[in-house]
Amino acid sequence: MHHQAPLVFFLIFGLPALSWAAADMFKRWLRFKEATTQALTEQTAERAAQYAAKVERLEQRMAVMERILTDRSTVLSDEIERLRDAPIN
Repeated sequence: MHHQAPLVFFLIFGLPALSWAAADMFKRWLRFKEATTQALTEQTAERAAQYAAKVERLEQRMAVMERILTDRSTVLSDEIERLRDAPIN
């Protein structure tokens, strides 16, 4: 029975202490992973907002270019028709 005393002591005191330490380490690891995920989510959202703003600016510039090309094409077409109708000297 003398040899069972360390086993009983471990089961009563050691095993709960090890379990508590393991649970605490797991909780800390889980908080770290949550913080890492949160930081990554915020970073991704910020990048998405930057890309959305950039796409909006590019769309605005494209609309301006389309208007310029359309307006100039009409003017150019009118100019060609005017020259076509003009007598050649």
